[in-house]
Amino acid sequence: MFGPLPRSFFLTCGKGDASTELTSFDAALLDAGIGDTNLIRMSSILPPAAVHVDRRVFPKGSFVPLAYAERASSEPGTVISAAVAVGIPEDSLAAGVIMEHSCVGELEACEKRARDMVRESMEALRGLKIKEIKSIGISHRVLRVGTVFAAVALCP
Repeated sequence: MFGPLPRSFFLTCGKGDASTELTSFDAALLDAGIGDTNLIRMSSILPPAAVHVDRRVFPKGSFVPLAYAERASSEPGTVISAAVAVGIPEDSLAAGVIMEHSCVGELEACEKRARDMVRESMEALRGLKIKEIKSIGISHRVLRVGTVFAAVALCP
């Protein structure tokens, strides 16, 4: 195992527009409040009994485990969206599920898709009852090169 089991999580999102995909991604991370950290992309499992907290500020250079959705486009005028959803099980000993989705299009459909995937994964695939689904998302109309980013970050 890599470090202690996370006990909390938060949702965050951001958008950016710049001259390249990488710099617009960087701008989206800064907008989401995690631009000065090292992201460790993980698969989509929420540790048992993890609790939702307000967005944390990590020391610069921290390694931050997270599940995220992102979408970039260099087509001016295009609307792009990214969303994440977290399924919290009724049974506090069971693991929850995180789902990510991004698309060309409006936020409402993008966030709905992430929430629907949580339901399928927890209820149909795992046979778990859902206590709550939390979600967050963001849309952006591209100016030059745009990126949207939505994430669930795990914390000690």
